[in-house]
Amino acid sequence: MPIRWTDYRLIAALLLALVCAAQAYAYAPGLMTWDSIRQYGQALSGDFDDWHPPAMEWLWRQLLPIAHGPAPMLAIQLGLYWSAFAGLVVWAVRAGRRRLAIAFAVAAILPLPVVLMAEIIKDSLMAGLLLAASAILVAIPTRGRPVARLIALILIVCAATLRFNALPACLPLAIALLPASWRATRVRFGAALLIGTAVIAAALPLANRAVGAKPSGVGLSLVIFDLGGITRFSGVDAFPADDDVDDPVAVNRHCYKPERWDSYSWWVPDPCPLGFDAMDDLFKQSGESPYRHWLGAVLAHPVAYAEHRLTHFNINIRFLVHDEVERPVMGRIPPNDWGFHLTPNPALTWLDRGARWSAHTPLGWPVWWMALAIGLLVVAPGLPSRRLVIPMALSGLLYGLGYLPASVACELRYHLWTMLAVLIAALIAGSDMARGATPARRRLLIAAAPVLLVTILCVVWRLA
Repeated sequence: MPIRWTDYRLIAALLLALVCAAQAYAYAPGLMTWDSIRQYGQALSGDFDDWHPPAMEWLWRQLLPIAHGPAPMLAIQLGLYWSAFAGLVVWAVRAGRRRLAIAFAVAAILPLPVVLMAEIIKDSLMAGLLLAASAILVAIPTRGRPVARLIALILIVCAATLRFNALPACLPLAIALLPASWRATRVRFGAALLIGTAVIAAALPLANRAVGAKPSGVGLSLVIFDLGGITRFSGVDAFPADDDVDDPVAVNRHCYKPERWDSYSWWVPDPCPLGFDAMDDLFKQSGESPYRHWLGAVLAHPVAYAEHRLTHFNINIRFLVHDEVERPVMGRIPPNDWGFHLTPNPALTWLDRGARWSAHTPLGWPVWWMALAIGLLVVAPGLPSRRLVIPMALSGLLYGLGYLPASVACELRYHLWTMLAVLIAALIAGSDMARGATPARRRLLIAAAPVLLVTILCVVWRLA
């Protein structure tokens, strides 16, 4: 007896439920990281600083009456993720796009995002919020549904409170959610762009002030990392004068690592003499603004700054690299004061193994997703679903590019939203083309060039 479409829908629903259950079981009570361990401590005490998003710590504190530990945060992240994908599947089914519904279901169970969504971390929570907002954007018609649009915009603003660089990810989605009449002319579009930028950019500082977060000087980490990079590539000391360091250039040569700034932090076993505490004291004693000093160093050594930034970005996006930068996903909860840990189980083993394997394929190369986003933006103007493909691809691409000037580490979780946004955009675009909306051959060739070129270069470089 042939399998009917209703049977496929049931199979897809059962598959999603099975993977969700396996994910929750494997990573219970929630995969805490070093960052979330620090955040949980502040959630317990109510004494927030702004090193990590205070809005997340405040939310965690509100969940304490329900249950202590990471479990409530895990439930929120998984709820956002699976409800968003379920919504996408339902929308595709109702639109008569059965293959797209199956594609969404398969995308939801890819091991890399499944494991990253189990990490209790700002990147995963932000991705969950934006994914939910995107599902609403996909589901609503081009006109009407003001309540749904408002809910999606609120989700986007909440996401903007979680990362200082959230603006490029949030703005394209926010603009797409506005009623078409608000974007009908260049003047209206420009006004919407300016207002949207102001609201999203203000979300983080206003949230920090609302919860009474103390300034931690977190921005100094980027300043120090860039000064270290400028010093390394120029051979000239770019740090503020320090009488306690005889040869800053030689000292920095041992401290600087292009993949991350941690060697300048206070938590490493052997802190750099040019590290956070020393620089913080120097800037406070001199009264000089760290950011003004940074700008002066960049203007004095633009080539060295560019070399440093491009070297770091290349590693960050897993472009021309040979070895694994670091473990792509967390495999255990670090030691903590509360005894939270993951219990070894078969589901954990298989999901972790699948995520680690995926990281060695284009699915785990952020640069590949960014190249795909460029291609999608080339073909999208000729597609029926361009109102969805363009903002999704643009959100993922701009967010990934945002790590070029403002990144101090290379963890794969940073690019979770880029992967998810471009993946959804690609599936919708592919569905459009499968249904007969074929762009001109020349446009298709131009669109395919970036992803083909990146794929070839990445593979050749890794095999060399």
